Amino acid sequence: MQILIVLVALAVFGVVAYVSHQMAEARRRELAAYAGEQGWSFSPDRDRDMDDRYPEFGCLKHGHSRYAHNLMRGEKDGLPVIGFDYHYVTGHGKNRQTHRFSALIVQSPLPLRPLFIRSENFLDKLTEFVGLDDIDFESAEFSREFYVKAQDRRWAYDVIHPRMMEFLLQAPRFSLQLDRGHVIAWRGRRFSGPDFAAAGAVVRGMLDRLPDYLKQQQEGT
Repeated sequence: MQILIVLVALAVFGVVAYVSHQMAEARRRELAAYAGEQGWSFSPDRDRDMDDRYPEFGCLKHGHSRYAHNLMRGEKDGLPVIGFDYHYVTGHGKNRQTHRFSALIVQSPLPLRPLFIRSENFLDKLTEFVGLDDIDFESAEFSREFYVKAQDRRWAYDVIHPRMMEFLLQAPRFSLQLDRGHVIAWRGRRFSGPDFAAAGAVVRGMLDRLPDYLKQQQEGT
């Protein structure tokens, strides 16, 4: 009986491993094809140093066993970009959980200061209730829809002006972080090819809408 249980377990494990392998291969083919369409390079290899190269981005610092893979490198609208899938693990043993998501990092043509933007959720409502709220803006709709954090509130208000608010309200939703010379866009799941394109369009749309006086200030820093 024990031998039968072991054999069944091995068979199940084999099926799961095979299906996982096939899905991973399909994913690699999908992103390799998308990278080719964009004229970007593609590598399926694991990159375990992404979090060290971009230490400012908190989404790359969660958990352990972290690595990026299925990396795509190239240019979009004249700006260098890196798109990738990301893997990390939380917990150990029976509490071990694997997490996967995709992200796009765009190099900014000018220096940026820290700014974090994402869709607001229920927990944000609770923290606001106890006085740990994020930055609010003149637009009640924008403040209701987005959670915004920045070390420099003046910078946040300069960046997120009325035209920027209108753009972000109408654009596909991504979590966005600006810091130093880069912007990262991600979601809590993996991107399709069109998702990478949409993320790039949102980041480029934000950079294009930075006011001229702010660009001049940053270029002078």
